[in-house]
Amino acid sequence: MNAADRPGDATPDTPAIRAARAAGLEIEVRRIERPRSLEEAAARYGVPPHRLCKTLVVRRAAGAYVLVLLPGTAQLSWPLLRSHLGASRLSLPDAEEAQDATGYERGTITPLGAQGGWPVLADTRIAGAGTVTIGAGAHGVSLLLDADALLDAVDAEVVALSAPSAPS
Repeated sequence: MNAADRPGDATPDTPAIRAARAAGLEIEVRRIERPRSLEEAAARYGVPPHRLCKTLVVRRAAGAYVLVLLPGTAQLSWPLLRSHLGASRLSLPDAEEAQDATGYERGTITPLGAQGGWPVLADTRIAGAGTVTIGAGAHGVSLLLDADALLDAVDAEVVALSAPSAPS
């Protein structure tokens, strides 16, 4: 049983949930206890692991970032990202810097309601994927929603960002 099914649990209120509703997205807010693996999280949400979307914050330069959406089973291809951005050096910020850039703690980062207005890049495997989950800005809280509606709402640029051999 997930926490969203327990009586008495209030629906969380996060900037991500408010942003999704303000954008007119049809969402289902789901709460689960912290899973031990991607597969366990997918089972609790009732979606295949590749439909769990993760958000990475990537530093382009001091004070400049891009948010990258990937399927849960995919690994970021740094060469593809560098090529797309025309950048020779990119890096992942530490947890404190990522929170300063987005307003969200690591593990809860989502482009929905993130501060900074950073551009969003989404891997091509997300487009057309149907129902996906994405973090809702709090630990153990995610949104189930249509992948294409999500990409439209965050004005994501859809590009190949994961290695072709990564499972989907």
